[in-house]
Amino acid sequence: MLTTNKRLLDLTAEDLMSRELTTIALPLSVRAAAHQLAEAGISGAPVVNEQGKCVGVLSTTDLVRFLYQGPLASRRPFRLTEASFCSDWEVTELESLPEDDVSRYMTSDVVTTSPNTRIGDLARTMLDAHIHRLIVTDPWGRPVGIVSSTDVLAAVAAEDQRDPSDAE
Repeated sequence: MLTTNKRLLDLTAEDLMSRELTTIALPLSVRAAAHQLAEAGISGAPVVNEQGKCVGVLSTTDLVRFLYQGPLASRRPFRLTEASFCSDWEVTELESLPEDDVSRYMTSDVVTTSPNTRIGDLARTMLDAHIHRLIVTDPWGRPVGIVSSTDVLAAVAAEDQRDPSDAE
């Protein structure tokens, strides 16, 4: 929940970002990573190397791309069980996902931003890159937060509800 008196266009990644991060460590199997996403109830997370540097992002879109293009593409839909991985687009059994390293499936051309990036630039970057989240990194490339498209929308909604007499 956004708790600042800043005006909408003055908000930065630091104001909007989620600080409680789930990260996926290299090397981890795509099956274990999908389980980690499902357990956390999130649709994507930064992938980090041994030094904690962000080297990619794994999202449900990456997993769906694998299911659509990979060896499971021709299989009929699975029934939902406790061992299933669910996203907004697909349901599959975790055991059917490969044990391959997550680096084969993640998006390695990761788009990051700094904590001081303003909301307009955040939105423009997401639109231009056709992505739903930006990884906020420290000067060493380690993830410190995530700004999602939902975070940006929440800021717009909060601004719409703002009392005009609350001007800073």
